[in-house]
Amino acid sequence: MAFDGIVIANIVNELRQTLMGGRINKIAQPEKDELILTIKGSARDPYKLLLSADASLPLAYLTENNKSNPMTAPNFCMLLRKHLASARILDISQPGLERIINFKLEHLDELGDVRIKFLIIELMGKHSNIIFCDEDMKIIDSIKRVNLFVSSVREVLPGRDYFIPETRKKYDPLTLDQNTFLETVLQKPMPLSKAIYTSLTGISPLIANELCCRASLDASLSAASVGEAAGLHLFRNLERLMEDVKEARFTPNIVTLNGSPVEFASVTLSCYKNHEIQPYDSVSAMLEKYYAKKTALSRIHQKSADLRKILSNAIDRESKKYDLQLKQLKDTEKRDKFKVYGELITAYGYGLEPGAKELKAVNYYTDKEITIPLDPTLAPMENAKHYFEKYNKLKRTYEALSELVQDTADDLTHLESIRAALDIASEEDDLTDLKRELMEYGYIKKKYTGKKQGNMKVKAKKVTGKSKPLHYVSSDGYSIYIGKNNFQNDALTFKFAEGGDWWFHAKKIAGSHVIVKAGGSELPDRTFEEAARLAAYYSSARDAEKVEIDYTLKKNVKKPNGGKPGFVVYYTNYSMVASTDISGIEQIK
Repeated sequence: MAFDGIVIANIVNELRQTLMGGRINKIAQPEKDELILTIKGSARDPYKLLLSADASLPLAYLTENNKSNPMTAPNFCMLLRKHLASARILDISQPGLERIINFKLEHLDELGDVRIKFLIIELMGKHSNIIFCDEDMKIIDSIKRVNLFVSSVREVLPGRDYFIPETRKKYDPLTLDQNTFLETVLQKPMPLSKAIYTSLTGISPLIANELCCRASLDASLSAASVGEAAGLHLFRNLERLMEDVKEARFTPNIVTLNGSPVEFASVTLSCYKNHEIQPYDSVSAMLEKYYAKKTALSRIHQKSADLRKILSNAIDRESKKYDLQLKQLKDTEKRDKFKVYGELITAYGYGLEPGAKELKAVNYYTDKEITIPLDPTLAPMENAKHYFEKYNKLKRTYEALSELVQDTADDLTHLESIRAALDIASEEDDLTDLKRELMEYGYIKKKYTGKKQGNMKVKAKKVTGKSKPLHYVSSDGYSIYIGKNNFQNDALTFKFAEGGDWWFHAKKIAGSHVIVKAGGSELPDRTFEEAARLAAYYSSARDAEKVEIDYTLKKNVKKPNGGKPGFVVYYTNYSMVASTDISGIEQIK
Protein backbone atom coordinates (compact mmCIF):
# COMPACT_ATOMS: atom_id res chain seq x y z
CA MET A 1 0.00 0.00 0.00
CA ALA A 2 1.81 3.10 -1.25
CA PHE A 3 -0.01 6.42 -0.92
CA ASP A 4 3.09 8.17 -2.22
CA GLY A 5 3.91 11.36 -4.08
CA ILE A 6 3.17 9.79 -7.48
CA VAL A 7 -0.34 8.73 -6.41
CA ILE A 8 -0.86 12.26 -5.02
CA ALA A 9 0.26 13.71 -8.36
CA ASN A 10 -2.30 11.46 -10.08
CA ILE A 11 -5.02 12.66 -7.68
CA VAL A 12 -4.09 16.33 -8.19
CA ASN A 13 -4.21 15.87 -11.96
CA GLU A 14 -7.68 14.27 -11.72
CA LEU A 15 -8.98 16.95 -9.34
CA ARG A 16 -7.68 19.72 -11.60
CA GLN A 17 -9.58 18.20 -14.52
CA THR A 18 -12.85 17.84 -12.61
CA LEU A 19 -13.00 20.51 -9.88
CA MET A 20 -11.20 23.58 -11.23
CA GLY A 21 -13.59 26.53 -11.30
CA GLY A 22 -16.20 24.67 -9.27
CA ARG A 23 -17.79 26.09 -6.14
CA ILE A 24 -18.00 24.47 -2.72
CA ASN A 25 -21.68 23.81 -2.14
CA LYS A 26 -21.59 21.78 1.11
CA ILE A 27 -19.04 21.02 3.82
CA ALA A 28 -19.49 18.06 6.14
CA GLN A 29 -17.31 16.45 8.79
CA PRO A 30 -18.67 12.90 9.30
CA GLU A 31 -15.60 11.81 11.29
CA LYS A 32 -13.30 13.76 13.59
CA ASP A 33 -10.44 13.65 11.04
CA GLU A 34 -12.47 13.62 7.83
CA LEU A 35 -14.16 16.13 5.53
CA ILE A 36 -16.51 15.68 2.60
CA LEU A 37 -16.76 18.69 0.29
CA THR A 38 -19.60 18.82 -2.22
CA ILE A 39 -18.38 20.83 -5.20
CA LYS A 40 -20.73 22.08 -7.86
CA GLY A 41 -19.60 22.85 -11.39
CA SER A 42 -21.42 23.65 -14.59
CA ALA A 43 -20.59 20.42 -16.38
CA ARG A 44 -22.44 17.74 -14.38
CA ASP A 45 -23.88 16.72 -11.05
CA PRO A 46 -21.97 17.83 -7.93
CA TYR A 47 -18.75 16.00 -7.04
CA LYS A 48 -18.06 14.73 -3.55
CA LEU A 49 -14.45 15.08 -2.44
CA LEU A 50 -13.37 13.02 0.56
CA LEU A 51 -10.41 14.32 2.55
CA SER A 52 -9.27 12.17 5.46
CA ALA A 53 -6.41 12.95 7.85
CA ASP A 54 -6.87 9.71 9.78
CA ALA A 55 -3.47 8.63 11.11
CA SER A 56 -3.93 5.03 9.99
CA LEU A 57 -5.68 5.74 6.69
CA PRO A 58 -5.12 9.23 5.19
CA LEU A 59 -7.04 9.60 1.95
CA ALA A 60 -8.13 12.05 -0.74
CA TYR A 61 -10.37 11.03 -3.64
CA LEU A 62 -13.69 11.68 -5.38
CA THR A 63 -16.55 9.50 -4.24
CA GLU A 64 -20.25 8.99 -4.85
CA ASN A 65 -20.94 7.48 -1.43
CA ASN A 66 -22.66 9.39 1.34
CA LYS A 67 -21.88 9.28 5.03
CA SER A 68 -24.09 10.21 7.97
CA ASN A 69 -23.13 13.44 9.70
CA PRO A 70 -23.29 14.29 13.41
CA MET A 71 -26.30 16.28 14.63
CA THR A 72 -24.00 19.13 15.66
CA ALA A 73 -21.20 20.06 13.28
CA PRO A 74 -17.69 20.16 14.83
CA ASN A 75 -15.98 23.53 15.29
CA PHE A 76 -13.58 23.09 12.36
CA CYS A 77 -16.48 22.24 10.05
CA MET A 78 -18.40 25.33 11.22
CA LEU A 79 -15.32 27.51 10.61
CA LEU A 80 -14.96 26.23 7.05
CA ARG A 81 -18.66 26.77 6.39
CA LYS A 82 -18.33 30.34 7.60
CA HIS A 83 -15.42 31.16 5.28
CA LEU A 84 -15.74 28.80 2.35
CA ALA A 85 -19.47 28.55 1.63
CA SER A 86 -19.73 29.09 -2.15
CA ALA A 87 -15.94 29.51 -2.42
CA ARG A 88 -14.55 28.95 -5.91
CA ILE A 89 -11.60 26.65 -6.56
CA LEU A 90 -8.89 28.64 -8.33
CA ASP A 91 -6.10 26.09 -8.27
CA ILE A 92 -5.17 22.63 -7.01
CA SER A 93 -1.46 21.97 -6.69
CA GLN A 94 1.19 19.71 -5.21
CA PRO A 95 4.49 21.18 -3.98
CA GLY A 96 7.20 19.14 -5.69
CA LEU A 97 6.39 15.49 -5.16
CA GLU A 98 5.34 16.00 -1.54
CA ARG A 99 2.35 14.12 -0.14
CA ILE A 100 0.45 17.40 0.08
CA ILE A 101 -2.54 18.79 -1.85
CA ASN A 102 -3.03 22.57 -1.80
CA PHE A 103 -6.45 24.02 -2.70
CA LYS A 104 -6.44 27.74 -3.56
CA LEU A 105 -9.92 29.13 -2.91
CA GLU A 106 -11.62 32.46 -3.65
CA HIS A 107 -14.55 33.70 -1.57
CA LEU A 108 -16.33 36.86 -0.42
CA ASP A 109 -15.91 38.06 3.15
CA GLU A 110 -18.57 39.70 5.35
CA LEU A 111 -18.07 43.01 3.54
CA GLY A 112 -18.33 41.45 0.10
CA ASP A 113 -14.64 41.78 -0.67
CA VAL A 114 -12.83 39.02 -2.54
CA ARG A 115 -10.49 37.01 -0.35
CA ILE A 116 -8.08 34.15 -0.97
CA LYS A 117 -7.83 31.17 1.34
CA PHE A 118 -5.87 27.91 1.22
CA LEU A 119 -7.08 24.48 2.33
CA ILE A 120 -4.13 22.10 2.62
CA ILE A 121 -4.29 18.37 3.23
CA GLU A 122 -1.09 16.61 4.27
CA LEU A 123 -1.23 12.85 3.69
CA MET A 124 1.69 11.77 5.85
CA GLY A 125 0.62 8.85 8.01
CA LYS A 126 0.43 9.77 11.68
CA HIS A 127 1.40 13.36 10.79
CA SER A 128 -1.59 13.77 8.44
CA ASN A 129 -3.61 16.95 8.83
CA ILE A 130 -6.05 19.30 7.12
CA ILE A 131 -4.93 22.91 7.57
CA PHE A 132 -6.86 26.11 6.75
CA CYS A 133 -4.75 29.19 5.96
CA ASP A 134 -5.29 32.81 4.90
CA GLU A 135 -3.77 34.49 1.85
CA ASP A 136 -0.53 35.15 3.76
CA MET A 137 -0.24 31.43 4.62
CA LYS A 138 -0.97 32.03 8.28
CA ILE A 139 -2.87 29.19 9.90
CA ILE A 140 -6.49 30.00 10.73
CA ASP A 141 -7.15 26.53 12.17
CA SER A 142 -6.60 22.84 11.49
CA ILE A 143 -8.54 19.62 11.94
CA LYS A 144 -5.76 18.51 14.33
CA ARG A 145 -4.01 21.10 16.47
CA VAL A 146 -0.34 20.34 17.10
CA ASN A 147 1.62 22.15 19.83
CA LEU A 148 5.26 21.92 20.86
CA PHE A 149 4.47 19.18 23.36
CA VAL A 150 3.34 17.01 20.42
CA SER A 151 5.92 18.10 17.83
CA SER A 152 9.16 20.00 18.26
CA VAL A 153 9.46 20.43 14.49
CA ARG A 154 6.36 22.48 13.74
CA GLU A 155 3.38 23.91 15.60
CA VAL A 156 0.06 23.76 13.80
CA LEU A 157 -1.95 26.35 15.72
CA PRO A 158 -4.03 29.41 14.79
CA GLY A 159 -1.80 32.40 14.04
CA ARG A 160 1.33 30.38 13.23
CA ASP A 161 2.99 30.54 9.79
CA TYR A 162 2.41 27.52 7.61
CA PHE A 163 5.48 25.77 6.22
CA ILE A 164 6.44 22.29 5.10
CA PRO A 165 8.79 20.81 7.71
CA GLU A 166 12.05 19.39 6.40
CA THR A 167 12.75 16.63 8.90
CA ARG A 168 15.49 15.10 6.76
CA LYS A 169 17.46 16.14 3.68
CA LYS A 170 15.60 14.80 0.66
CA TYR A 171 15.87 15.64 -3.01
CA ASP A 172 12.97 16.44 -5.33
CA PRO A 173 13.04 13.65 -7.95
CA LEU A 174 11.34 15.98 -10.45
CA THR A 175 14.40 18.25 -10.50
CA LEU A 176 17.17 15.84 -9.46
CA ASP A 177 20.22 15.83 -11.70
CA GLN A 178 22.38 12.88 -12.62
CA ASN A 179 25.49 13.88 -10.68
CA THR A 180 23.58 14.39 -7.41
CA PHE A 181 21.94 11.00 -7.82
CA LEU A 182 25.22 9.20 -8.48
CA GLU A 183 27.28 11.08 -5.88
CA THR A 184 24.80 11.13 -2.99
CA VAL A 185 21.99 8.58 -3.32
CA LEU A 186 24.23 5.81 -4.63
CA GLN A 187 26.90 6.40 -2.03
CA LYS A 188 24.78 5.45 0.95
CA PRO A 189 25.83 2.30 2.86
CA MET A 190 22.36 0.74 2.83
CA PRO A 191 20.21 -1.45 0.55
CA LEU A 192 19.61 0.14 -2.84
CA SER A 193 15.83 0.47 -2.55
CA LYS A 194 16.14 2.05 0.92
CA ALA A 195 18.76 4.49 -0.34
CA ILE A 196 16.29 5.60 -3.04
CA TYR A 197 13.18 6.11 -0.91
CA THR A 198 15.05 7.72 2.00
CA SER A 199 16.76 10.19 -0.35
CA LEU A 200 13.94 11.22 -2.69
CA THR A 201 10.74 13.03 -1.76
CA GLY A 202 7.49 11.23 -2.57
CA ILE A 203 9.13 7.92 -3.49
CA SER A 204 7.76 4.98 -1.52
CA PRO A 205 9.48 1.63 -0.88
CA LEU A 206 7.15 0.16 -3.53
CA ILE A 207 8.29 2.61 -6.21
CA ALA A 208 11.93 2.21 -5.13
CA ASN A 209 11.62 -1.56 -5.64
CA GLU A 210 9.91 -0.95 -8.98
CA LEU A 211 12.78 1.25 -10.15
CA CYS A 212 15.29 -1.45 -9.19
CA CYS A 213 13.20 -4.04 -11.06
CA ARG A 214 13.06 -1.88 -14.19
CA ALA A 215 16.83 -1.43 -14.04
CA SER A 216 17.32 -5.20 -13.48
CA LEU A 217 19.06 -4.54 -10.15
CA ASP A 218 18.70 -6.38 -6.85
CA ALA A 219 16.84 -4.05 -4.46
CA SER A 220 18.69 -5.57 -1.47
CA LEU A 221 22.09 -4.85 -3.00
CA SER A 222 24.18 -2.22 -1.19
CA ALA A 223 23.75 1.16 -2.93
CA ALA A 224 27.46 1.90 -2.52
CA SER A 225 28.37 -1.24 -4.46
CA VAL A 226 26.38 -0.28 -7.58
CA GLY A 227 28.73 0.51 -10.44
CA GLU A 228 28.61 3.71 -12.46
CA ALA A 229 27.04 2.09 -15.52
CA ALA A 230 24.33 0.37 -13.49
CA GLY A 231 23.75 3.58 -11.49
CA LEU A 232 23.34 5.56 -14.70
CA HIS A 233 20.86 2.99 -16.03
CA LEU A 234 18.89 3.29 -12.77
CA PHE A 235 18.86 7.09 -13.05
CA ARG A 236 17.54 6.88 -16.63
CA ASN A 237 14.64 4.75 -15.37
CA LEU A 238 13.95 7.34 -12.67
CA GLU A 239 14.02 10.09 -15.31
CA ARG A 240 11.51 8.23 -17.50
CA LEU A 241 9.23 7.70 -14.51
CA MET A 242 9.39 11.42 -13.61
CA GLU A 243 8.62 12.33 -17.24
CA ASP A 244 5.45 10.26 -16.96
CA VAL A 245 4.54 12.20 -13.80
CA LYS A 246 5.24 15.57 -15.41
CA GLU A 247 3.25 14.67 -18.51
CA ALA A 248 0.44 13.16 -16.38
CA ARG A 249 0.80 9.74 -18.01
CA PHE A 250 -0.68 7.80 -15.13
CA THR A 251 -1.94 4.22 -15.16
CA PRO A 252 -3.89 3.68 -11.93
CA ASN A 253 -4.14 -0.04 -11.16
CA ILE A 254 -4.63 -2.55 -8.37
CA VAL A 255 -2.39 -5.58 -8.06
CA THR A 256 -4.35 -8.63 -6.92
CA LEU A 257 -3.45 -12.19 -6.06
CA ASN A 258 -6.25 -14.74 -6.25
CA GLY A 259 -8.81 -11.96 -6.03
CA SER A 260 -7.33 -10.28 -2.95
CA PRO A 261 -5.85 -6.76 -3.33
CA VAL A 262 -2.11 -6.65 -2.67
CA GLU A 263 -0.99 -3.19 -3.80
CA PHE A 264 -2.10 -0.17 -5.79
CA ALA A 265 -0.11 2.35 -7.79
CA SER A 266 -0.44 5.06 -10.42
CA VAL A 267 2.28 3.48 -12.57
CA THR A 268 2.54 0.02 -14.05
CA LEU A 269 4.29 -2.32 -11.61
CA SER A 270 6.56 -4.74 -13.43
CA CYS A 271 7.86 -6.14 -10.12
CA TYR A 272 4.59 -8.11 -9.65
CA LYS A 273 4.96 -10.54 -12.53
CA ASN A 274 2.83 -13.38 -11.20
CA HIS A 275 -0.05 -11.20 -10.07
CA GLU A 276 -3.16 -9.88 -11.78
CA ILE A 277 -3.15 -6.18 -12.72
CA GLN A 278 -6.57 -4.51 -12.74
CA PRO A 279 -6.42 -1.10 -14.48
CA TYR A 280 -8.73 1.83 -13.68
CA ASP A 281 -9.65 4.94 -15.65
CA SER A 282 -9.80 7.01 -12.47
CA VAL A 283 -7.41 7.12 -9.51
CA SER A 284 -10.39 7.90 -7.26
CA ALA A 285 -12.18 4.74 -8.42
CA MET A 286 -8.98 2.77 -7.82
CA LEU A 287 -8.56 4.08 -4.27
CA GLU A 288 -12.19 3.63 -3.35
CA LYS A 289 -12.23 0.06 -4.66
CA TYR A 290 -8.95 -0.86 -2.99
CA TYR A 291 -9.80 0.52 0.43
CA ALA A 292 -13.38 -0.76 0.32
CA LYS A 293 -12.03 -4.30 -0.24
CA LYS A 294 -9.29 -3.90 2.36
CA THR A 295 -11.73 -2.46 4.89
CA ALA A 296 -14.23 -5.27 4.28
CA LEU A 297 -11.56 -7.94 4.80
CA SER A 298 -10.29 -6.16 7.90
CA ARG A 299 -13.81 -5.91 9.32
CA ILE A 300 -14.48 -9.62 8.73
CA HIS A 301 -11.16 -10.50 10.37
CA GLN A 302 -12.03 -8.39 13.42
CA LYS A 303 -15.52 -9.88 13.67
CA SER A 304 -14.10 -13.39 13.43
CA ALA A 305 -11.57 -12.83 16.24
CA ASP A 306 -13.83 -14.43 18.88
CA LEU A 307 -14.53 -17.45 16.68
CA ARG A 308 -10.81 -17.84 15.98
CA LYS A 309 -10.06 -17.83 19.70
CA ILE A 310 -12.77 -20.42 20.40
CA LEU A 311 -11.47 -22.60 17.56
CA SER A 312 -7.86 -22.28 18.64
CA ASN A 313 -8.71 -23.25 22.23
CA ALA A 314 -10.82 -26.19 21.07
CA ILE A 315 -8.10 -27.45 18.72
CA ASP A 316 -5.45 -27.15 21.44
CA ARG A 317 -7.68 -29.01 23.89
CA GLU A 318 -8.51 -31.80 21.43
CA SER A 319 -4.85 -32.08 20.35
CA LYS A 320 -3.69 -32.59 23.95
CA LYS A 321 -6.44 -35.14 24.50
CA TYR A 322 -5.47 -36.93 21.28
CA ASP A 323 -1.78 -37.08 22.24
CA LEU A 324 -2.65 -38.46 25.69
CA GLN A 325 -4.96 -41.10 24.20
CA LEU A 326 -2.26 -42.18 21.73
CA LYS A 327 0.21 -42.54 24.60
CA GLN A 328 -2.27 -44.64 26.58
CA LEU A 329 -2.99 -46.69 23.46
CA LYS A 330 0.71 -47.36 22.99
CA ASP A 331 0.90 -48.67 26.55
CA THR A 332 -1.63 -51.39 25.62
CA GLU A 333 0.71 -52.82 22.96
CA LYS A 334 2.27 -55.18 25.56
CA ARG A 335 -1.07 -56.92 26.20
CA ASP A 336 -0.23 -59.84 23.89
CA LYS A 337 3.02 -60.40 25.82
CA PHE A 338 1.04 -60.97 29.03
CA LYS A 339 -1.24 -63.41 27.22
CA VAL A 340 1.80 -65.41 26.07
CA TYR A 341 3.23 -65.35 29.61
CA GLY A 342 -0.01 -66.79 30.96
CA GLU A 343 -0.12 -69.50 28.31
CA LEU A 344 3.55 -70.51 28.83
CA ILE A 345 3.17 -70.65 32.61
CA THR A 346 0.07 -72.83 32.15
CA ALA A 347 2.02 -75.11 29.77
CA TYR A 348 5.36 -75.34 31.62
CA GLY A 349 4.65 -74.25 35.17
CA TYR A 350 4.03 -77.76 36.52
CA GLY A 351 7.78 -78.26 37.00
CA LEU A 352 8.38 -75.08 38.99
CA GLU A 353 9.65 -75.30 42.53
CA PRO A 354 7.72 -73.38 45.24
CA GLY A 355 8.97 -69.76 45.59
CA ALA A 356 10.47 -69.61 42.08
CA LYS A 357 11.05 -66.01 40.87
CA GLU A 358 11.16 -66.73 37.13
CA LEU A 359 10.36 -69.28 34.47
CA LYS A 360 12.57 -69.92 31.47
CA ALA A 361 10.65 -71.46 28.63
CA VAL A 362 10.65 -71.70 24.84
CA ASN A 363 8.03 -69.42 23.27
CA TYR A 364 6.29 -71.80 20.84
CA TYR A 365 5.16 -68.77 18.76
CA THR A 366 8.74 -67.69 18.01
CA ASP A 367 10.82 -70.76 18.98
CA LYS A 368 12.96 -68.54 21.22
CA GLU A 369 13.62 -68.91 24.90
CA ILE A 370 12.20 -66.17 27.11
CA THR A 371 12.35 -65.43 30.83
CA ILE A 372 9.01 -64.80 32.55
CA PRO A 373 9.06 -62.92 35.92
CA LEU A 374 7.04 -64.65 38.67
CA ASP A 375 5.63 -63.60 42.01
CA PRO A 376 7.29 -66.09 44.43
CA THR A 377 4.40 -65.78 46.88
CA LEU A 378 1.94 -67.14 44.32
CA ALA A 379 1.47 -70.61 42.92
CA PRO A 380 2.23 -71.13 39.18
CA MET A 381 -1.44 -71.17 38.17
CA GLU A 382 -2.07 -68.01 40.21
CA ASN A 383 0.80 -66.30 38.31
CA ALA A 384 -0.78 -67.42 35.04
CA LYS A 385 -4.15 -66.08 36.17
CA HIS A 386 -2.51 -62.77 37.12
CA TYR A 387 -1.04 -62.39 33.60
CA PHE A 388 -4.34 -63.31 31.93
CA GLU A 389 -6.10 -60.64 34.02
CA LYS A 390 -3.54 -58.02 32.93
CA TYR A 391 -4.02 -59.09 29.33
CA ASN A 392 -7.81 -58.84 29.51
CA LYS A 393 -7.64 -55.43 31.20
CA LEU A 394 -5.30 -54.01 28.54
CA LYS A 395 -7.42 -55.59 25.81
CA ARG A 396 -10.55 -53.84 27.10
CA THR A 397 -8.57 -50.60 27.39
CA TYR A 398 -7.29 -50.99 23.83
CA GLU A 399 -10.78 -51.55 22.42
CA ALA A 400 -12.21 -48.55 24.28
CA LEU A 401 -9.27 -46.30 23.46
CA SER A 402 -9.29 -47.25 19.77
CA GLU A 403 -12.81 -45.93 19.49
CA LEU A 404 -12.01 -42.81 21.54
CA VAL A 405 -8.89 -42.06 19.48
CA GLN A 406 -10.89 -42.27 16.27
CA ASP A 407 -13.61 -39.99 17.71
CA THR A 408 -11.00 -37.43 18.81
CA ALA A 409 -9.28 -37.59 15.42
CA ASP A 410 -12.65 -36.95 13.74
CA ASP A 411 -13.27 -34.00 16.08
CA LEU A 412 -9.86 -32.54 15.21
CA THR A 413 -10.52 -32.97 11.49
CA HIS A 414 -13.89 -31.29 11.94
CA LEU A 415 -12.36 -28.34 13.81
CA GLU A 416 -9.62 -27.97 11.21
CA SER A 417 -12.26 -27.86 8.49
CA ILE A 418 -14.07 -25.05 10.34
CA ARG A 419 -10.78 -23.15 10.69
CA ALA A 420 -10.16 -23.53 6.93
CA ALA A 421 -13.68 -22.21 6.29
CA LEU A 422 -13.02 -19.28 8.62
CA ASP A 423 -9.92 -18.39 6.59
CA ILE A 424 -11.99 -17.95 3.41
CA ALA A 425 -14.96 -16.21 5.06
CA SER A 426 -15.62 -12.93 3.27
CA GLU A 427 -19.09 -11.98 4.49
CA GLU A 428 -20.87 -11.75 7.83
CA ASP A 429 -23.27 -14.50 6.71
CA ASP A 430 -20.26 -16.82 6.41
CA LEU A 431 -19.44 -16.17 10.08
CA THR A 432 -23.07 -16.79 11.05
CA ASP A 433 -22.98 -20.25 9.47
CA LEU A 434 -19.69 -21.12 11.18
CA LYS A 435 -20.97 -19.92 14.55
CA ARG A 436 -24.08 -22.05 14.10
CA GLU A 437 -21.94 -25.12 13.40
CA LEU A 438 -19.81 -24.50 16.49
CA MET A 439 -22.97 -24.14 18.58
CA GLU A 440 -24.52 -27.35 17.23
CA TYR A 441 -21.42 -29.34 18.20
CA GLY A 442 -21.09 -27.83 21.67
CA TYR A 443 -18.04 -25.61 21.16
CA ILE A 444 -20.18 -22.53 21.81
CA LYS A 445 -22.95 -22.59 24.39
CA LYS A 446 -26.41 -22.18 22.95
CA LYS A 447 -28.22 -19.08 24.13
CA TYR A 448 -31.59 -19.08 25.81
CA THR A 449 -34.42 -16.62 25.31
CA GLY A 450 -34.75 -16.02 29.04
CA LYS A 451 -38.37 -17.24 28.90
CA LYS A 452 -39.66 -20.38 30.54
CA GLN A 453 -42.32 -22.89 29.66
CA GLY A 454 -43.20 -24.36 33.01
CA ASN A 455 -39.86 -25.24 34.59
CA MET A 456 -38.03 -25.51 31.27
CA LYS A 457 -35.84 -22.83 29.66
CA VAL A 458 -36.61 -22.07 26.03
CA LYS A 459 -33.69 -22.16 23.62
CA ALA A 460 -33.20 -19.24 21.28
CA LYS A 461 -34.30 -19.82 17.69
CA LYS A 462 -31.65 -21.26 15.40
CA VAL A 463 -29.97 -18.53 13.38
CA THR A 464 -29.29 -19.47 9.80
CA GLY A 465 -27.01 -17.55 7.51
CA LYS A 466 -27.71 -16.51 3.92
CA SER A 467 -24.22 -17.32 2.74
CA LYS A 468 -24.02 -18.87 -0.71
CA PRO A 469 -21.35 -21.08 -2.29
CA LEU A 470 -18.71 -19.49 -4.49
CA HIS A 471 -19.33 -19.73 -8.22
CA TYR A 472 -16.62 -19.77 -10.87
CA VAL A 473 -16.71 -20.45 -14.59
CA SER A 474 -13.90 -22.40 -16.24
CA SER A 475 -12.17 -21.21 -19.40
CA ASP A 476 -14.25 -23.78 -21.28
CA GLY A 477 -17.53 -22.45 -19.86
CA TYR A 478 -18.26 -25.05 -17.15
CA SER A 479 -19.72 -23.85 -13.84
CA ILE A 480 -17.65 -24.66 -10.76
CA TYR A 481 -19.17 -24.35 -7.28
CA ILE A 482 -17.22 -24.20 -4.01
CA GLY A 483 -18.58 -24.65 -0.51
CA LYS A 484 -17.49 -22.00 1.99
CA ASN A 485 -18.32 -24.12 5.05
CA ASN A 486 -19.25 -27.68 5.98
CA PHE A 487 -23.00 -27.15 5.65
CA GLN A 488 -22.50 -25.81 2.13
CA ASN A 489 -20.13 -28.67 1.34
CA ASP A 490 -22.80 -31.22 2.27
CA ALA A 491 -25.51 -29.34 0.38
CA LEU A 492 -23.37 -29.02 -2.76
CA THR A 493 -22.27 -32.65 -2.79
CA PHE A 494 -25.46 -34.44 -1.77
CA LYS A 495 -28.28 -32.10 -2.80
CA PHE A 496 -27.02 -29.94 -5.65
CA ALA A 497 -24.56 -32.15 -7.53
CA GLU A 498 -25.70 -34.97 -9.81
CA GLY A 499 -24.06 -38.36 -10.20
CA GLY A 500 -22.27 -37.40 -13.41
CA ASP A 501 -20.78 -34.19 -11.99
CA TRP A 502 -17.16 -34.12 -10.85
CA TRP A 503 -16.09 -33.71 -7.23
CA PHE A 504 -12.70 -32.29 -6.13
CA HIS A 505 -11.04 -32.02 -2.70
CA ALA A 506 -7.55 -31.51 -1.28
CA LYS A 507 -6.09 -34.88 -0.31
CA LYS A 508 -6.19 -35.68 3.43
CA ILE A 509 -6.42 -32.02 4.53
CA ALA A 510 -9.24 -29.64 5.39
CA GLY A 511 -10.77 -27.83 2.46
CA SER A 512 -13.85 -27.02 0.43
CA HIS A 513 -15.86 -29.42 -1.70
CA VAL A 514 -15.54 -28.34 -5.34
CA ILE A 515 -18.26 -29.39 -7.79
CA VAL A 516 -17.96 -29.10 -11.56
CA LYS A 517 -21.30 -29.31 -13.34
CA ALA A 518 -20.55 -31.61 -16.24
CA GLY A 519 -24.01 -31.50 -17.82
CA GLY A 520 -23.58 -35.01 -19.12
CA SER A 521 -20.54 -34.13 -21.23
CA GLU A 522 -16.88 -35.08 -20.93
CA LEU A 523 -14.81 -32.34 -19.27
CA PRO A 524 -11.80 -30.85 -21.09
CA ASP A 525 -8.40 -31.26 -19.41
CA ARG A 526 -8.19 -27.51 -18.78
CA THR A 527 -11.40 -27.58 -16.72
CA PHE A 528 -10.03 -30.46 -14.61
CA GLU A 529 -6.85 -28.44 -14.01
CA GLU A 530 -8.76 -25.24 -13.09
CA ALA A 531 -11.12 -27.07 -10.71
CA ALA A 532 -8.10 -28.69 -9.02
CA ARG A 533 -6.46 -25.26 -8.62
CA LEU A 534 -9.63 -23.98 -6.94
CA ALA A 535 -9.70 -27.01 -4.61
CA ALA A 536 -6.04 -26.34 -3.75
CA TYR A 537 -6.63 -22.64 -3.08
CA TYR A 538 -9.73 -23.20 -0.97
CA SER A 539 -7.98 -25.59 1.39
CA SER A 540 -5.90 -25.27 4.53
CA ALA A 541 -2.77 -25.54 2.33
CA ARG A 542 -3.58 -22.45 0.24
CA ASP A 543 -0.23 -20.87 1.19
CA ALA A 544 1.69 -23.74 -0.38
CA GLU A 545 2.74 -23.66 -4.03
CA LYS A 546 1.36 -27.12 -4.87
CA VAL A 547 -1.33 -29.30 -3.30
CA GLU A 548 -2.33 -32.89 -4.09
CA ILE A 549 -5.98 -33.08 -5.14
CA ASP A 550 -8.34 -36.07 -5.25
CA TYR A 551 -11.14 -36.00 -7.80
CA THR A 552 -13.88 -38.42 -8.76
CA LEU A 553 -17.43 -38.56 -10.07
CA LYS A 554 -19.93 -37.36 -7.49
CA LYS A 555 -21.67 -40.77 -7.52
CA ASN A 556 -18.56 -42.27 -5.89
CA VAL A 557 -18.74 -39.93 -2.88
CA LYS A 558 -20.70 -41.25 0.12
CA LYS A 559 -21.76 -39.83 3.48
CA PRO A 560 -21.04 -42.28 6.35
CA ASN A 561 -23.78 -42.77 8.92
CA GLY A 562 -23.35 -40.24 11.73
CA GLY A 563 -20.62 -38.39 9.84
CA LYS A 564 -19.98 -34.79 10.76
CA PRO A 565 -20.82 -32.01 8.27
CA GLY A 566 -18.47 -32.00 5.32
CA PHE A 567 -17.10 -35.49 6.10
CA VAL A 568 -17.31 -37.98 3.21
CA VAL A 569 -15.73 -41.22 2.08
CA TYR A 570 -14.77 -42.41 -1.41
CA TYR A 571 -12.82 -45.42 -2.62
CA THR A 572 -12.50 -44.74 -6.35
CA ASN A 573 -10.66 -41.60 -7.35
CA TYR A 574 -7.94 -39.99 -9.43
CA SER A 575 -5.28 -37.62 -8.11
CA MET A 576 -3.25 -34.71 -9.46
CA VAL A 577 -0.92 -32.05 -8.07
CA ALA A 578 -2.32 -28.56 -8.58
CA SER A 579 -1.12 -25.00 -8.08
CA THR A 580 -2.84 -22.72 -5.56
CA ASP A 581 -2.79 -19.86 -8.08
CA ILE A 582 -6.36 -19.24 -9.29
CA SER A 583 -5.64 -16.13 -11.34
CA GLY A 584 -7.42 -16.16 -14.68
CA ILE A 585 -10.42 -18.19 -13.47
CA GLU A 586 -13.54 -16.05 -13.72
CA GLN A 587 -15.65 -15.67 -10.59
CA ILE A 588 -19.37 -14.97 -10.87
CA LYS A 589 -20.48 -12.52 -8.19
